[in-house]
Amino acid sequence: MAEFKLPANSIVMTGKTVKAPAGATNIKKFIVYRYDPDTGENPHTDTYEVDMDNCGPMVLDGLLKIKDEMDSTVALRRSCREGICGSCSMNIDGRNTLACTKAIDDIEGDVKIYPLPHQPVIKDLVSDLTNFYAQYASVKPWMSTDAAVPPDRERLQSKEDREKLDGLYECILCACCSTSCPSYWWNSDRYLGPAALLNSYRWIADSRDENTGERLDELEDTFKLYRCHTIMSCTDSCPKGLNPAKSIAEIKRLMVKRKS
Repeated sequence: MAEFKLPANSIVMTGKTVKAPAGATNIKKFIVYRYDPDTGENPHTDTYEVDMDNCGPMVLDGLLKIKDEMDSTVALRRSCREGICGSCSMNIDGRNTLACTKAIDDIEGDVKIYPLPHQPVIKDLVSDLTNFYAQYASVKPWMSTDAAVPPDRERLQSKEDREKLDGLYECILCACCSTSCPSYWWNSDRYLGPAALLNSYRWIADSRDENTGERLDELEDTFKLYRCHTIMSCTDSCPKGLNPAKSIAEIKRLMVKRKS
């Protein structure tokens, strides 16, 4: 029988435990993924006992307390703390979400925190999203018109047409949806993924954009669009409550409509 062995650096080992201050009674354990490629060591998880009587309510509050008071070497991204910038996206308690909007009290047992799945890890909880942002840029996420000279006033839009953009423009590019998608895991080099496709549809659906045909032409590809198999993981994981799967279905519908 053939024996298959995992690469040496694929095993997540258990690392150190940092205790809460003496006298703390309301303790929550944070189990945090640690990986520094510069050391050449295997990934591991460190456990931090956080005193919840002196900690904010969100997972990001716990992580910042760990970094500020317990272990300054922990690496993570964060900025707005209000669910707007998308910087603190990570896998918390088995789901991709934002650390700043995920309440610690919503998690039973230990708080297990990992970087976004199936992305290269720069360090600890910091994923390399270079490819993700490049795919976003590839759908030309800006208004495209045929006018050689810009108009001397704003481009008007009816209330009805404006409402068609609801559920599209709110995307914060946190990558929670794309990194929850099995199709994106295996084909991220060619499949654009839910986030890029939702943002593409945002401009396809915009009545002020004049290059819908060109946008659809760019997506007419076996991999770019049609690797979506409507698994719905993207919609399930979106921390903003958006529905990327619906946007992808609408693009497919327009593809069929223009050929009929």
